[in-house]
Amino acid sequence: MILVTGATGFLGAELAKELILRKNNIRCSKRASSTTPKILEPYAANIEWVNADLMDADALETALDGVTQVYNCAAFVSLKQADKDAMIRTNVQGTANLVDLCVEKGIRIVHTSSVAAVGEAKPGEQITENHHLDSSTETDGYAISKLESEMEVWRGIAEGLDAVIVNPTIIIGASAGTAGSGQIFETVRKGLKFYTGGTIGFVDVQDVAKCMITLMATDISGERYIINAENRPYKQIFEEIANCFGVKPPATLAKPWMMELAWRGASVLGLLTGKAPALDKTSARAASNTREFDNSKIKQAIGFEFKPISDTIKEVCKSLNLSS
Repeated sequence: MILVTGATGFLGAELAKELILRKNNIRCSKRASSTTPKILEPYAANIEWVNADLMDADALETALDGVTQVYNCAAFVSLKQADKDAMIRTNVQGTANLVDLCVEKGIRIVHTSSVAAVGEAKPGEQITENHHLDSSTETDGYAISKLESEMEVWRGIAEGLDAVIVNPTIIIGASAGTAGSGQIFETVRKGLKFYTGGTIGFVDVQDVAKCMITLMATDISGERYIINAENRPYKQIFEEIANCFGVKPPATLAKPWMMELAWRGASVLGLLTGKAPALDKTSARAASNTREFDNSKIKQAIGFEFKPISDTIKEVCKSLNLSS
């Protein structure tokens, strides 16, 4: 039996779908308050849903009954500063609970981390799996939670856990809708006037799922893999999305000092409205940074060829146009 945690999320749902298309009957865990994603509704007969929060070790142990493989996609994600401590505590302790049970039961796991947990390269160099985030200087709650969760997996590996870690870049795909990375597309469609000077990696959600499934089928253990299709300047991505929607692309460079003002304004607005800020400090500053990721390790490990990001952009734009 295969268990997918976080299957109500963007990546988890796509992964579950990919597993079912490969003729697997699977078990998916979710919080009691979560709803089933629309993309999984046609496959209801192939999924056994169980209510099991990773923070509930007893429920998690029940969910793991008869399981031999786990894809861990569950995570608490929030931009709210007020959620920082709870997010770190939940993601780290939840991963620790899962790791402990997988060690005890001899279950193989593919754990989803993030490039947020990967460190920085020297100027002009690409970031590889050998770079590690400096926890003593990092302030972003999400990055810290991903780094410390990853450390729980490494701790399990030292105790005999059979595990592989994946670190995806920005995941895009039609099934995101207007949430998560889908907000990029929706913002551009509504008439984004500014672009930032940074560069970041992008990858199709189906490619992340396929890499995870392929890695699970290997005997590779104790390794981490950056999952990245292409490194693209934000300006180029925004222009391509705008052209796809038939709207005017952003034409004004948002300089770092402007982004600094923007996140501070968003923070104040968030405090007044009680809603998550549209832009946080870490995202604002990262938008002006150049971070290019080396994907040669995953390509060499499983011979994977990534889908062109331009193709994914067209699919997302088409989907959003049809749903509007």
